[in-house]
Amino acid sequence: MSEHHHEPAPMVDEVSDFEILEMAVRELAIEKGLFSAEDHRIWTEYVHTLGPTPAARLVAKAWLDPEYKNLCVTDGVEASKAVGVDWINSPPTHFGTPSDYCNLRVLEDTPTLKHVVVCTLCSCYPRPILGQSPEWYRTPNYRRRLVRWPRQVLAEFGLQLPSDVQIRVADSNQKTRYIVMPVRPAGTDGWSEDQLAEIVTRDCLIGVAVPKPGVTSNTMRPIHKAVHPVEHGHGH
Repeated sequence: MSEHHHEPAPMVDEVSDFEILEMAVRELAIEKGLFSAEDHRIWTEYVHTLGPTPAARLVAKAWLDPEYKNLCVTDGVEASKAVGVDWINSPPTHFGTPSDYCNLRVLEDTPTLKHVVVCTLCSCYPRPILGQSPEWYRTPNYRRRLVRWPRQVLAEFGLQLPSDVQIRVADSNQKTRYIVMPVRPAGTDGWSEDQLAEIVTRDCLIGVAVPKPGVTSNTMRPIHKAVHPVEHGHGH
């Protein structure tokens, strides 16, 4: 991997047709009494309390324990229990999005293979183990371009990969969500699980960054408003 530092390029914000549909369906569901606006508020607040710590700890444990790493790769749902995430049972709120609690797959990087995650349809994301998705992940800009030009998009995040590294894009969906297990970086011999977990950021787990000693924060990704955003009506 290149050691040069590259500033991430701005992402363009745009309201997608899917987001417009989600707002309309949500308002209709509230009107029909399927759930209340208060239910939606509680669920939204709960989701925002989640973070990438469980997924980061899963990766750190896997780096230290080859047997656990094998479990992660073969059965991510079972491996998640070791970091306090149960993909089968309901969330603490006892309601929410059932598709959040689905099949988790852990994608293991190698020195010659880099995984990166996207949801081309909407914004499917493994929230129970990774927290709320970042704004850029949900933009049409990221979703449309990553599958076509993954190397260019990763470079825009500041991740320059050698030409001999294959990039594999994993497309999340309602039934299957992904996290990336990056290669353990050099210079971390003798580190504890806590120390390793600190450098496994959310961006590393999505695949747009790689862990580095001393780097414990996510990529700063400015969002620019679209010049010609998708038009949509009001009063759904």
